Amino acid sequence: MDPRHLERIKIIQNLYSQTFTNVSGNLPYPEDIDTQEIIKQTKKIDEGIKKYAPKFPLDKVTKTDLAILRWAVFELDKKRLPPKVIINEAVELAKELSSDRSFAFVNAVLGKVLENYEQKN
Repeated sequence: MDPRHLERIKIIQNLYSQTFTNVSGNLPYPEDIDTQEIIKQTKKIDEGIKKYAPKFPLDKVTKTDLAILRWAVFELDKKRLPPKVIINEAVELAKELSSDRSFAFVNAVLGKVLENYEQKN
């Protein structure tokens, strides 16, 4: 399996586990810079998710889907990869790690985010 994909799975797992804890102070993932950055920016990222999925309160979104969306929105903001690559990876992660229909939800939300992203650029 692609090592980048495995790294992304690790980030999603860390973000998923973070939803069960309320860690303050030192973050529990010192070796994982991306996870730390996503956790630090969670409020900002969540506001973006709420904007593009207003019918789905974050407390009703499955924790796995929320972790995937947080990672994807963070990556879209960082602009390290082409947006369509990020969305494709997020959909693949949802197929692999979440429920049967999660990939469609993740794709729809990120599609709306991408529309806004393209309008700004």
